[in-house]
Amino acid sequence: MFSGKLRFLLMIAFMLFEQTGDDGVRYSFIAEWFDNESQTLRKFYLMYFTADDTVELFDIKNNNTFLKRTKCEGISAKDIYIGAIITIFSRQMNIADFADNFTREKFGKTLQKTFGMLKPDVADKYGEILKMIYANDFKITKLKMARLTKEQAQEFYKEHEGKPFLPFLVEFMTSGPVLAMELVAENGIAKWRETIGPTDSEVARTSAPESVRAKYGKDKSYNAVHGSDSVEAAERELSIFFPASSRDLDGKMTPKTTATFKNCTCCVIKPHAVQEGLLGDIIYEIQKSGFRITGMQMFYMDYPNAEEFYEVYKGVVPECTAMVSQLVSGPCVALEIVSDTPDTPSKFRALVGPPEPDRARELRPNTLRAKFGKTKVLNAIHCSDLPEDGLLEVEYFFKILS
Repeated sequence: MFSGKLRFLLMIAFMLFEQTGDDGVRYSFIAEWFDNESQTLRKFYLMYFTADDTVELFDIKNNNTFLKRTKCEGISAKDIYIGAIITIFSRQMNIADFADNFTREKFGKTLQKTFGMLKPDVADKYGEILKMIYANDFKITKLKMARLTKEQAQEFYKEHEGKPFLPFLVEFMTSGPVLAMELVAENGIAKWRETIGPTDSEVARTSAPESVRAKYGKDKSYNAVHGSDSVEAAERELSIFFPASSRDLDGKMTPKTTATFKNCTCCVIKPHAVQEGLLGDIIYEIQKSGFRITGMQMFYMDYPNAEEFYEVYKGVVPECTAMVSQLVSGPCVALEIVSDTPDTPSKFRALVGPPEPDRARELRPNTLRAKFGKTKVLNAIHCSDLPEDGLLEVEYFFKILS
Protein backbone atom coordinates (compact mmCIF):
# COMPACT_ATOMS: atom_id res chain seq x y z
CA MET A 1 0.00 0.00 0.00
CA PHE A 2 1.57 3.31 -1.04
CA SER A 3 1.62 6.29 1.32
CA GLY A 4 0.00 9.54 0.24
CA LYS A 5 3.38 11.16 -0.41
CA LEU A 6 4.59 8.21 -2.47
CA ARG A 7 1.37 8.18 -4.50
CA PHE A 8 1.90 11.87 -5.20
CA LEU A 9 5.50 11.30 -6.33
CA LEU A 10 4.44 8.42 -8.55
CA MET A 11 1.76 10.64 -10.05
CA ILE A 12 4.35 13.32 -10.86
CA ALA A 13 6.64 10.72 -12.40
CA PHE A 14 3.81 9.41 -14.53
CA MET A 15 3.03 12.92 -15.72
CA LEU A 16 6.62 13.68 -16.60
CA PHE A 17 7.64 10.47 -18.34
CA GLU A 18 4.55 8.70 -19.66
CA GLN A 19 3.45 11.29 -22.18
CA THR A 20 2.53 8.99 -25.06
CA GLY A 21 1.48 5.42 -25.57
CA ASP A 22 -1.18 3.21 -27.03
CA ASP A 23 -3.80 5.73 -25.93
CA GLY A 24 -2.27 8.50 -28.03
CA VAL A 25 -1.02 11.70 -26.42
CA ARG A 26 -1.78 12.86 -22.90
CA TYR A 27 -1.46 16.53 -22.01
CA SER A 28 -1.26 17.82 -18.45
CA PHE A 29 -2.55 21.13 -17.10
CA ILE A 30 -3.09 22.93 -13.81
CA ALA A 31 -6.82 23.46 -13.35
CA GLU A 32 -8.51 25.59 -10.69
CA TRP A 33 -12.02 25.26 -9.29
CA PHE A 34 -13.59 27.56 -6.71
CA ASP A 35 -15.53 25.43 -4.22
CA ASN A 36 -18.49 27.55 -3.10
CA GLU A 37 -19.25 25.32 -0.11
CA SER A 38 -15.81 25.66 1.46
CA GLN A 39 -15.06 29.04 -0.17
CA THR A 40 -11.65 27.77 -1.25
CA LEU A 41 -9.80 27.62 -4.55
CA ARG A 42 -8.91 24.01 -5.25
CA LYS A 43 -6.13 23.05 -7.66
CA PHE A 44 -5.89 19.91 -9.75
CA TYR A 45 -3.72 18.25 -12.32
CA LEU A 46 -5.98 17.81 -15.33
CA MET A 47 -4.90 15.12 -17.77
CA TYR A 48 -6.42 15.17 -21.23
CA PHE A 49 -6.15 12.08 -23.46
CA THR A 50 -6.33 12.75 -27.18
CA ALA A 51 -7.24 9.22 -28.23
CA ASP A 52 -10.78 9.39 -26.86
CA ASP A 53 -11.22 12.95 -25.49
CA THR A 54 -11.21 11.72 -21.88
CA VAL A 55 -10.03 13.64 -18.82
CA GLU A 56 -8.71 12.74 -15.39
CA LEU A 57 -8.36 14.98 -12.32
CA PHE A 58 -5.80 14.65 -9.52
CA ASP A 59 -6.30 16.74 -6.37
CA ILE A 60 -2.94 18.43 -5.69
CA LYS A 61 -3.54 19.32 -2.03
CA ASN A 62 -5.05 15.99 -0.99
CA ASN A 63 -2.70 13.88 -3.14
CA ASN A 64 -5.44 11.68 -4.55
CA THR A 65 -7.42 11.05 -7.68
CA PHE A 66 -10.48 13.30 -7.75
CA LEU A 67 -11.94 11.99 -11.01
CA LYS A 68 -10.95 8.78 -12.73
CA ARG A 69 -10.42 8.93 -16.47
CA THR A 70 -13.76 9.57 -18.08
CA LYS A 71 -15.35 11.25 -21.07
CA CYS A 72 -17.08 14.60 -20.49
CA GLU A 73 -19.58 15.85 -23.01
CA GLY A 74 -18.45 18.93 -24.92
CA ILE A 75 -14.71 18.71 -24.13
CA SER A 76 -12.21 18.22 -26.94
CA ALA A 77 -8.66 19.36 -27.71
CA LYS A 78 -9.83 22.73 -29.06
CA ASP A 79 -11.58 23.49 -25.76
CA ILE A 80 -8.46 23.15 -23.58
CA TYR A 81 -5.92 25.98 -23.51
CA ILE A 82 -4.53 28.41 -20.97
CA GLY A 83 -7.32 30.70 -19.75
CA ALA A 84 -10.11 28.41 -20.93
CA ILE A 85 -13.08 27.62 -18.70
CA ILE A 86 -14.35 24.08 -19.08
CA THR A 87 -17.21 22.36 -17.28
CA ILE A 88 -16.61 18.92 -15.78
CA PHE A 89 -19.73 17.47 -14.20
CA SER A 90 -21.16 20.90 -13.32
CA ARG A 91 -17.82 22.16 -11.99
CA GLN A 92 -16.40 25.09 -13.93
CA MET A 93 -12.64 24.78 -14.07
CA ASN A 94 -10.16 27.39 -15.20
CA ILE A 95 -7.13 26.09 -17.08
CA ALA A 96 -4.46 28.11 -15.27
CA ASP A 97 -1.15 26.72 -16.53
CA PHE A 98 0.72 23.85 -18.12
CA ALA A 99 1.67 21.07 -15.71
CA ASP A 100 4.77 19.86 -17.52
CA ASN A 101 7.23 20.89 -20.21
CA PHE A 102 5.95 18.29 -22.65
CA THR A 103 2.51 19.91 -22.70
CA ARG A 104 4.01 23.39 -22.78
CA GLU A 105 6.18 22.55 -25.79
CA LYS A 106 3.77 20.37 -27.74
CA PHE A 107 0.46 22.03 -26.93
CA GLY A 108 1.31 25.59 -26.04
CA LYS A 109 3.08 26.64 -29.21
CA THR A 110 0.12 26.28 -31.50
CA LEU A 111 -2.96 27.73 -29.81
CA GLN A 112 -2.81 31.50 -29.39
CA LYS A 113 -5.26 34.13 -28.20
CA THR A 114 -5.89 37.36 -30.03
CA PHE A 115 -8.32 40.26 -29.93
CA GLY A 116 -10.85 40.89 -32.68
CA MET A 117 -13.41 43.67 -32.92
CA LEU A 118 -16.26 44.33 -35.33
CA LYS A 119 -16.61 48.08 -35.84
CA PRO A 120 -19.80 50.21 -35.84
CA ASP A 121 -20.17 50.10 -39.64
CA VAL A 122 -20.97 46.36 -39.65
CA ALA A 123 -23.46 46.08 -36.76
CA ASP A 124 -26.03 44.66 -39.19
CA LYS A 125 -23.55 42.06 -40.49
CA TYR A 126 -22.63 40.32 -37.24
CA GLY A 127 -24.06 36.99 -38.29
CA GLU A 128 -22.30 36.92 -41.64
CA ILE A 129 -18.91 37.85 -40.18
CA LEU A 130 -19.22 35.43 -37.25
CA LYS A 131 -19.90 32.69 -39.77
CA MET A 132 -16.62 33.60 -41.49
CA ILE A 133 -14.80 33.50 -38.15
CA TYR A 134 -15.98 29.96 -37.42
CA ALA A 135 -15.34 28.89 -41.02
CA ASN A 136 -11.70 29.90 -40.53
CA ASP A 137 -11.38 27.59 -37.50
CA PHE A 138 -11.39 30.23 -34.78
CA LYS A 139 -12.92 29.56 -31.39
CA ILE A 140 -14.67 32.53 -29.77
CA THR A 141 -13.92 32.32 -26.05
CA LYS A 142 -15.12 35.76 -24.94
CA LEU A 143 -17.59 38.11 -26.59
CA LYS A 144 -19.18 41.40 -25.64
CA MET A 145 -21.16 44.02 -27.52
CA ALA A 146 -20.21 47.40 -26.05
CA ARG A 147 -20.25 51.13 -26.60
CA LEU A 148 -16.96 53.03 -26.32
CA THR A 149 -16.73 56.46 -24.75
CA LYS A 150 -14.42 59.06 -26.25
CA GLU A 151 -11.88 58.44 -23.49
CA GLN A 152 -11.98 54.68 -24.00
CA ALA A 153 -11.53 55.01 -27.75
CA GLN A 154 -8.52 57.27 -27.22
CA GLU A 155 -7.07 54.75 -24.78
CA PHE A 156 -7.65 51.89 -27.21
CA TYR A 157 -5.87 53.76 -30.03
CA LYS A 158 -3.23 55.40 -27.87
CA GLU A 159 -0.46 54.25 -30.24
CA HIS A 160 -1.91 56.72 -32.76
CA GLU A 161 -1.74 59.67 -30.37
CA GLY A 162 -0.78 62.87 -32.24
CA LYS A 163 -1.64 61.48 -35.67
CA PRO A 164 -4.01 63.59 -37.81
CA PHE A 165 -6.55 60.81 -38.38
CA LEU A 166 -7.07 60.05 -34.66
CA PRO A 167 -9.99 62.49 -34.09
CA PHE A 168 -11.94 60.92 -36.98
CA LEU A 169 -11.12 57.42 -35.73
CA VAL A 170 -12.36 58.25 -32.22
CA GLU A 171 -15.57 59.78 -33.60
CA PHE A 172 -16.18 56.74 -35.81
CA MET A 173 -15.53 54.20 -33.05
CA THR A 174 -17.92 55.97 -30.67
CA SER A 175 -20.69 56.35 -33.27
CA GLY A 176 -22.24 52.94 -32.57
CA PRO A 177 -21.72 49.57 -30.90
CA VAL A 178 -18.65 47.40 -31.33
CA LEU A 179 -18.42 43.66 -30.89
CA ALA A 180 -15.29 42.69 -28.97
CA MET A 181 -14.02 39.11 -29.05
CA GLU A 182 -11.28 36.93 -27.68
CA LEU A 183 -10.36 34.53 -30.47
CA VAL A 184 -8.29 31.35 -30.18
CA ALA A 185 -6.68 29.45 -33.04
CA GLU A 186 -3.38 27.98 -34.10
CA ASN A 187 -1.04 30.97 -34.50
CA GLY A 188 -4.10 33.07 -33.75
CA ILE A 189 -2.63 36.56 -34.15
CA ALA A 190 -1.19 36.01 -37.62
CA LYS A 191 -4.17 33.91 -38.68
CA TRP A 192 -6.66 36.62 -37.67
CA ARG A 193 -4.67 39.33 -39.47
CA GLU A 194 -4.72 37.17 -42.58
CA THR A 195 -8.45 36.49 -42.20
CA ILE A 196 -9.39 40.17 -41.97
CA GLY A 197 -7.11 41.29 -44.80
CA PRO A 198 -5.21 44.55 -45.51
CA THR A 199 -6.19 47.75 -43.68
CA ASP A 200 -7.42 49.39 -46.89
CA SER A 201 -10.56 47.56 -48.01
CA GLU A 202 -9.97 48.55 -51.64
CA VAL A 203 -6.55 46.91 -51.53
CA ALA A 204 -8.08 43.89 -49.79
CA ARG A 205 -10.55 43.37 -52.63
CA THR A 206 -7.61 42.99 -55.00
CA SER A 207 -5.03 41.16 -52.89
CA ALA A 208 -7.28 39.21 -50.47
CA PRO A 209 -10.77 39.00 -52.01
CA GLU A 210 -12.00 36.40 -49.49
CA SER A 211 -11.01 38.47 -46.45
CA VAL A 212 -13.45 40.17 -44.07
CA ARG A 213 -12.41 43.67 -45.13
CA ALA A 214 -12.69 42.81 -48.81
CA LYS A 215 -16.28 41.67 -48.31
CA TYR A 216 -17.53 44.13 -45.69
CA GLY A 217 -15.19 47.13 -45.61
CA LYS A 218 -15.68 50.29 -47.64
CA ASP A 219 -12.26 51.94 -47.63
CA LYS A 220 -9.24 52.49 -45.37
CA SER A 221 -11.32 54.23 -42.68
CA TYR A 222 -14.54 52.23 -42.71
CA ASN A 223 -12.84 48.85 -42.82
CA ALA A 224 -15.24 46.75 -40.72
CA VAL A 225 -12.90 45.05 -38.30
CA HIS A 226 -9.86 45.35 -36.06
CA GLY A 227 -7.19 42.78 -35.24
CA SER A 228 -4.24 42.85 -32.84
CA ASP A 229 -0.85 42.95 -34.53
CA SER A 230 1.27 41.46 -31.71
CA VAL A 231 1.09 39.44 -28.50
CA GLU A 232 1.54 42.61 -26.45
CA ALA A 233 -1.22 44.45 -28.34
CA ALA A 234 -3.58 41.50 -27.95
CA GLU A 235 -3.04 41.37 -24.19
CA ARG A 236 -3.57 45.12 -23.79
CA GLU A 237 -6.66 45.26 -26.00
CA LEU A 238 -8.23 42.21 -24.39
CA SER A 239 -7.71 43.75 -20.95
CA ILE A 240 -9.73 46.82 -21.96
CA PHE A 241 -12.86 44.81 -22.78
CA PHE A 242 -12.28 41.70 -20.65
CA PRO A 243 -10.33 42.78 -17.54
CA ALA A 244 -9.58 40.50 -14.63
CA SER A 245 -11.68 42.83 -12.46
CA SER A 246 -14.45 45.34 -13.13
CA ARG A 247 -11.88 48.04 -13.86
CA ASP A 248 -8.91 48.05 -16.20
CA LEU A 249 -5.35 48.61 -15.10
CA ASP A 250 -5.66 52.40 -15.30
CA GLY A 251 -8.70 52.45 -13.04
CA LYS A 252 -11.11 53.41 -15.83
CA MET A 253 -14.42 51.66 -16.23
CA THR A 254 -14.57 49.08 -18.98
CA PRO A 255 -16.88 49.66 -21.97
CA LYS A 256 -20.52 49.28 -20.97
CA THR A 257 -23.17 47.00 -22.39
CA THR A 258 -25.34 48.33 -25.20
CA ALA A 259 -28.54 46.73 -23.87
CA THR A 260 -31.44 49.21 -23.95
CA PHE A 261 -33.97 47.41 -21.70
CA LYS A 262 -36.81 48.77 -23.85
CA ASN A 263 -39.37 46.82 -25.92
CA CYS A 264 -37.05 43.83 -25.74
CA THR A 265 -36.94 40.11 -25.25
CA CYS A 266 -34.22 37.68 -24.27
CA CYS A 267 -32.53 35.10 -26.44
CA VAL A 268 -29.93 32.67 -25.11
CA ILE A 269 -27.92 30.64 -27.60
CA LYS A 270 -27.20 27.45 -25.69
CA PRO A 271 -23.73 25.97 -25.07
CA HIS A 272 -24.13 23.03 -27.44
CA ALA A 273 -24.96 25.40 -30.32
CA VAL A 274 -22.02 27.67 -29.47
CA GLN A 275 -19.65 24.70 -29.25
CA GLU A 276 -20.93 23.40 -32.60
CA GLY A 277 -20.00 26.72 -34.24
CA LEU A 278 -23.61 27.76 -34.93
CA LEU A 279 -23.44 31.20 -33.30
CA GLY A 280 -22.96 33.03 -36.60
CA ASP A 281 -25.66 31.04 -38.38
CA ILE A 282 -28.23 31.73 -35.67
CA ILE A 283 -27.43 35.45 -35.44
CA TYR A 284 -27.57 35.68 -39.22
CA GLU A 285 -31.08 34.20 -39.21
CA ILE A 286 -32.19 36.59 -36.46
CA GLN A 287 -30.90 39.67 -38.30
CA LYS A 288 -32.24 38.45 -41.63
CA SER A 289 -35.70 38.16 -40.06
CA GLY A 290 -35.78 41.88 -39.25
CA PHE A 291 -34.91 41.77 -35.54
CA ARG A 292 -32.17 43.98 -34.12
CA ILE A 293 -29.59 42.81 -31.62
CA THR A 294 -28.99 45.61 -29.11
CA GLY A 295 -27.09 43.61 -26.51
CA MET A 296 -24.83 40.57 -26.75
CA GLN A 297 -22.44 38.89 -24.35
CA MET A 298 -20.92 35.47 -23.75
CA PHE A 299 -21.47 33.97 -20.30
CA TYR A 300 -20.11 30.95 -18.47
CA MET A 301 -23.02 30.07 -16.21
CA ASP A 302 -22.46 28.37 -12.87
CA TYR A 303 -24.93 25.90 -11.42
CA PRO A 304 -26.66 28.26 -8.92
CA ASN A 305 -27.23 30.93 -11.60
CA ALA A 306 -28.52 28.38 -14.11
CA GLU A 307 -30.93 26.95 -11.53
CA GLU A 308 -32.11 30.45 -10.69
CA PHE A 309 -32.65 31.32 -14.35
CA TYR A 310 -34.72 28.16 -14.96
CA GLU A 311 -36.49 28.28 -11.58
CA VAL A 312 -39.89 28.92 -13.18
CA TYR A 313 -39.63 25.54 -14.99
CA LYS A 314 -38.76 23.55 -11.86
CA GLY A 315 -41.47 20.98 -11.14
CA VAL A 316 -43.30 21.98 -14.32
CA VAL A 317 -41.02 20.92 -17.17
CA PRO A 318 -39.66 17.35 -16.78
CA GLU A 319 -36.45 18.28 -18.61
CA CYS A 320 -35.62 21.15 -16.21
CA THR A 321 -32.66 19.38 -14.56
CA ALA A 322 -31.21 18.48 -17.95
CA MET A 323 -31.76 22.07 -19.14
CA VAL A 324 -29.74 23.36 -16.20
CA SER A 325 -26.94 20.88 -16.92
CA GLN A 326 -26.85 21.99 -20.55
CA LEU A 327 -26.66 25.67 -19.60
CA VAL A 328 -23.57 25.09 -17.43
CA SER A 329 -21.85 22.76 -19.90
CA GLY A 330 -20.00 25.56 -21.72
CA PRO A 331 -20.30 29.17 -22.86
CA CYS A 332 -23.72 30.52 -23.82
CA VAL A 333 -24.46 33.82 -25.57
CA ALA A 334 -27.25 36.07 -24.31
CA LEU A 335 -28.89 38.57 -26.67
CA GLU A 336 -31.23 41.49 -26.18
CA ILE A 337 -33.62 41.39 -29.13
CA VAL A 338 -35.73 44.38 -30.22
CA SER A 339 -38.01 45.18 -33.14
CA ASP A 340 -40.05 48.07 -34.50
CA THR A 341 -43.31 46.67 -33.08
CA PRO A 342 -44.49 46.63 -29.44
CA ASP A 343 -44.96 42.84 -29.34
CA THR A 344 -41.27 41.89 -29.74
CA PRO A 345 -41.38 38.92 -27.29
CA SER A 346 -44.30 37.23 -29.08
CA LYS A 347 -42.92 37.83 -32.57
CA PHE A 348 -39.46 36.57 -31.63
CA ARG A 349 -40.90 33.49 -29.96
CA ALA A 350 -42.69 32.72 -33.22
CA LEU A 351 -39.34 32.87 -35.03
CA VAL A 352 -37.73 30.54 -32.47
CA GLY A 353 -40.45 27.92 -32.82
CA PRO A 354 -41.76 25.04 -30.67
CA PRO A 355 -39.50 23.66 -27.90
CA GLU A 356 -39.27 20.21 -29.53
CA PRO A 357 -37.14 20.51 -32.72
CA ASP A 358 -38.78 17.46 -34.34
CA ARG A 359 -42.19 19.02 -33.90
CA ALA A 360 -40.81 22.34 -35.14
CA ARG A 361 -39.45 20.68 -38.29
CA GLU A 362 -42.83 19.10 -38.90
CA LEU A 363 -45.03 22.13 -38.26
CA ARG A 364 -42.77 25.16 -38.71
CA PRO A 365 -39.64 24.18 -40.63
CA ASN A 366 -38.37 27.73 -41.05
CA THR A 367 -38.03 28.40 -37.31
CA LEU A 368 -34.68 28.52 -35.54
CA ARG A 369 -35.21 25.40 -33.47
CA ALA A 370 -36.27 23.48 -36.58
CA LYS A 371 -33.02 24.48 -38.28
CA PHE A 372 -30.55 24.19 -35.40
CA GLY A 373 -32.14 22.11 -32.62
CA LYS A 374 -31.69 18.42 -31.85
CA THR A 375 -33.84 17.60 -28.82
CA LYS A 376 -36.02 19.50 -26.36
CA VAL A 377 -32.94 20.06 -24.17
CA LEU A 378 -30.51 20.58 -27.07
CA ASN A 379 -32.87 22.88 -28.96
CA ALA A 380 -30.21 25.54 -29.63
CA ILE A 381 -32.11 28.53 -28.22
CA HIS A 382 -33.93 29.72 -25.15
CA CYS A 383 -36.35 32.61 -25.58
CA SER A 384 -38.66 34.37 -23.14
CA ASP A 385 -41.97 32.52 -22.87
CA LEU A 386 -44.16 35.42 -21.74
CA PRO A 387 -44.05 39.07 -22.85
CA GLU A 388 -43.55 40.21 -19.25
CA ASP A 389 -40.54 37.88 -18.88
CA GLY A 390 -38.59 39.42 -21.76
CA LEU A 391 -37.31 42.45 -19.90
CA LEU A 392 -36.75 40.50 -16.66
CA GLU A 393 -34.54 37.94 -18.39
CA VAL A 394 -32.60 40.63 -20.27
CA GLU A 395 -32.00 42.42 -16.96
CA TYR A 396 -30.86 39.17 -15.38
CA PHE A 397 -28.04 38.77 -17.88
CA PHE A 398 -27.10 42.37 -18.66
CA LYS A 399 -27.57 43.93 -15.22
CA ILE A 400 -27.13 41.17 -12.64
CA LEU A 401 -24.66 38.73 -14.24
CA SER A 402 -22.84 41.26 -16.41
